[in-house]
Amino acid sequence: MRDFKHTTRRPTQVVKPVGKNRVKQTKNKRKPLNFRRHLKRAGKCIGGATLALLLGFVGYHSYRIASHVVLFNLDTIDVSHNRRVDFREIIALANVRVGDDLLRLNLRKIGEQLEKNPWIESVRVKRYFPHTVAIEVTEREPVAVINVGYLAYLDEKGTVFKALNEGDDLNYPIITGIMKDDFTSDPTGTIRALNESVALLALLKQGEVFRLDDVSELHYDTGFGFTLFTTRGGIPVRLGAAGYPEKLARLARIFKELQPQMSNLEYIDLNYTDKIVVKKVFG
Repeated sequence: MRDFKHTTRRPTQVVKPVGKNRVKQTKNKRKPLNFRRHLKRAGKCIGGATLALLLGFVGYHSYRIASHVVLFNLDTIDVSHNRRVDFREIIALANVRVGDDLLRLNLRKIGEQLEKNPWIESVRVKRYFPHTVAIEVTEREPVAVINVGYLAYLDEKGTVFKALNEGDDLNYPIITGIMKDDFTSDPTGTIRALNESVALLALLKQGEVFRLDDVSELHYDTGFGFTLFTTRGGIPVRLGAAGYPEKLARLARIFKELQPQMSNLEYIDLNYTDKIVVKKVFG
């Protein structure tokens, strides 16, 4: 008689293939989300944004309050170094007035507006707290009147800066021979001629015998150079294109002798290196 012992066997686990050569795998368990960490991060971002908005709001309103404090309102407009341009005209061009907000004044724009006046070469505008704006102008100084098809002033830098109006001072030497079209057709040559004109006027101003007062007109010719016309009698004095100091020095040595004869002279030619030619009128 056989003794059959009862044995407990584990049931065999059968794995069924899923699709071709695939084995069904058990899914990994997902870890729970850490909501506390995410909430803390979001809170920091919201807090930072809120703080930035709050600071911006406070700063903006602080500026508005400060800019309207009476101590920063303009009550003094100081204008200096103006001789030709009237104080009231400067204030009108600057577009500033007592009571304006000193903090809001656009100093650059004020300067640009003032430089639209042809007499004003440059401007310095400064703000002095609590209540002052200072405007310092540099005005142009005419050295001659130039005829470029119309009469205009020429300054000491060779700049044609203002057309003459009725009542403007004409008590300056006049420059002729340079026309408006020359600034377009030959800008380099025209600028050079204007600079030479200014240099020649400065040289005449230093003269002791033949002086600037003895000259009524400077005529420029592109090919020849300069010819001066005397105040007395309108006698042409031919200078040419170079060597002006030496030529004028030679003229100064005999000019006193020539003065009594001016009405009988046709021209004086200095366009030589070592002599002067004086042409008299006979008749």
